[in-house]
Amino acid sequence: MNVAVFWTLAVLAVVSGVMVFRFDSMARATFSLLASLLCVGGLVVLLGLDYLGIVIVLMMTIEMAIMAVFMVMYMMNPAGLMPMTMMHNKKGAAVVCGLVFLLLAAGILFAPWPARRGKAPADPTMDLGMSLMGPQMLTMMTLGMALFATIVATVVLATRRGRYDRLGDDLRARRADDPVRGGVGR
Repeated sequence: MNVAVFWTLAVLAVVSGVMVFRFDSMARATFSLLASLLCVGGLVVLLGLDYLGIVIVLMMTIEMAIMAVFMVMYMMNPAGLMPMTMMHNKKGAAVVCGLVFLLLAAGILFAPWPARRGKAPADPTMDLGMSLMGPQMLTMMTLGMALFATIVATVVLATRRGRYDRLGDDLRARRADDPVRGGVGR
């Protein structure tokens, strides 16, 4: 069962990664890249590194959401649905990609991989966390929550109007009270 799931995720990751360069819209390319990275996160979970896999899934989901928000805010084509090309110097890029792939594949095949010494740890997630963070794990968790609270507070403070300002306290106003007409509320 795990082998079938592994190969399914592997094929989906590669196919959706290739589709990033085949789509002619930023929005579709963004979601294709997200699908590829989610499959990679699933593969990492299947390999027994649950914590790292979940971190990959969460980070890539948030990263792609932020990218989509900035794409809508700053691109001349806000929806990202108009045709465009993601490739410049296609032949040169293909040659470089092929050479890098061959170099990495040669490294995998010809590198002297070390043999396992000892037995696997009882809790690989804990060992990974201690290797990465050491005694600062609690500090980093607290910092993560503080950063999240800062982001939420910044968005709340930067927004002058809320949903109750537009449609009233009970959200039942017939027309939205927008300062500039012509938007969603007309």
